[in-house]
Amino acid sequence: MKDLKFDTKAIREGYRTTQEQEHSEAIFLTSSFVFDSAEQAANRFSKEEPGNIYARFTNPTVDAFEKKLAALEGADACVATSSGMAAIFASIMALVESGDHIVASRNMFGTSIVLLNTIVSKFNVGISYVDLSDLSQWKNAVQDNTKLFLLETPSNPLGEVVDITALSKISQANNILLAVDNAILSPALQNPIKLGADVVIHSATKYIDGQGRCLAGAVLGSEAIIEQISAFTRATGPSLSAFNAWIVLKGLDTLSLRMKAHSDNALKLASWLQTQDQVEKVHYLGLQSHPDHALANIQQSGFGGIVSFEVKGGRKAAFKVINATEILSITANLGDTKTTITHPASTTHGRLTDDEKQQANITEGLIRISVGLEDIGDVINDISKGL
Repeated sequence: MKDLKFDTKAIREGYRTTQEQEHSEAIFLTSSFVFDSAEQAANRFSKEEPGNIYARFTNPTVDAFEKKLAALEGADACVATSSGMAAIFASIMALVESGDHIVASRNMFGTSIVLLNTIVSKFNVGISYVDLSDLSQWKNAVQDNTKLFLLETPSNPLGEVVDITALSKISQANNILLAVDNAILSPALQNPIKLGADVVIHSATKYIDGQGRCLAGAVLGSEAIIEQISAFTRATGPSLSAFNAWIVLKGLDTLSLRMKAHSDNALKLASWLQTQDQVEKVHYLGLQSHPDHALANIQQSGFGGIVSFEVKGGRKAAFKVINATEILSITANLGDTKTTITHPASTTHGRLTDDEKQQANITEGLIRISVGLEDIGDVINDISKGL
């Protein structure tokens, strides 16, 4: 289906019926699959014959999700995982060995940094942090044993961006794999592989599901890379359940429509926030005032649904705004049809040290909004109560 457009692939790719000829994708809720003979079982385990074996690593519903997401990202292959963090951890453990070195953006989701600092570092893996947008820092941080560049662009929650194509030239020149977390935009608004990335990571819990229903993750890349990661997930078990795979599979059907609506609403909210006296700064890539607006306009087809802003008065003022809302959901999740609001310094980035927060520009007055699909006028009125 290479010649089809994105929206058509999102609905038709990976779809196959069973002998029952159902129109919607089926859910295969089973732990294992039976074989016609002992010979067939042996052939499948040895990979001489394709087919289902055990749901930890082969399931038709999960396979359909992997194939559809790979088509949308322009990747050769995909492996689904139980969550976005499982996808990040599996990628690192499969692609990096003891004694290797990782260069990572300090402008990442707080738990990603905690993972690197408290777990990955235990395996004698060196880690250096750089500012996401500063290509010279990436280049200068490279060591002889550097094997992986790890980042998210745009970043959560401030929307910083790096030139993926330029960064890929640095990684390729040094034989380093470039891994990009694309959860904030999804393949509907950005395709890192087409820009030079080797690996794309997703928390499908976010926009791919789009309704806050379940946890899911995915890693995409070449056949060779995904084979390594699949071997890790098969042996360690952070696999995606068939039911959750069915949910995120159906989420892909409407991904493009939803991302456009999220982006439209977010721009309206960000523009309004800029006019408020109590707001010191608004972080949204769709605003021309954002320092990365021009670059984002080149490598993205939209600006996404995450708007962050800093209020005067620090944490006390931020909590006042959050607690005054009546419609918005006070939760740390994002990518939902429902607008969510949170205080990053005490939630998503709460486990970072004060120094790490400062380096990542996570201030006490910062509020993050994941703009949903409600009437944006209602959302604005709700936020205005605390301002």
